[in-house]
Amino acid sequence: MPEGAVLVTGANRGIGAAIAAELAAAGRRVAGLTRSGRSAAGEGFVCDVSEESSIAQAVAAVAAHGPIAGLVNNAGLYEAHVSAELAATDFERIMRVNATAVVVAARQVYPHLKRAGGGLIVNIGSYYDKLGVANTVAYCASKAAVGAITRCLAVEWAPDNIRVIDVAPGYIGTELNAKFRAREATQRWIKQQIPVGRAGTPAEIAKLVALLFGADIAYLTGETIYVDGAAGMRH
Repeated sequence: MPEGAVLVTGANRGIGAAIAAELAAAGRRVAGLTRSGRSAAGEGFVCDVSEESSIAQAVAAVAAHGPIAGLVNNAGLYEAHVSAELAATDFERIMRVNATAVVVAARQVYPHLKRAGGGLIVNIGSYYDKLGVANTVAYCASKAAVGAITRCLAVEWAPDNIRVIDVAPGYIGTELNAKFRAREATQRWIKQQIPVGRAGTPAEIAKLVALLFGADIAYLTGETIYVDGAAGMRH
């Protein structure tokens, strides 16, 4: 794929930090887009993905330093709500961060990728996109939207040699859920519900993303790739 920066939203912690570090280790120029402007690897740029103007400004700032070759839409928001009490504003906030921001960021990098002769956009979805999970209607809907966004953009932008792929993690262990995972009840649930018997790691997601950028498989686009230890297909 063309040389240039790979933008990673939410690159300061969790899966985003691991992706930024893995891409940098593979020799990619990484531009981490975060609200603080700090990135786990590469150069950091201030960006609030809930604000369209902030995304546009961040992409322009990265482009001012050189060409853009790809985008990883990783930043996301998870909240649990009792559906019968879910306020429309809460639903819309989650959709704005998890789905609308994906469209906006992709649209902003599109002219840069087209000018470069092509590129890759990886959207970080979730295996919740195909599950029915109580108290997570907004999150599940937003991640299902990521899959649809991926398919539509892949079809529309294929003539421009721009590929779009959805990487959908399962239950991943991060610093944010470390205390929860340490509970005995959580450990029992993990062993019962996840066939491989453990939570995934941010590094495993990052390795797949880096592989997609490094392998440059031109015929692979529009797909959702699940990395969930077979949890999403378990019966």
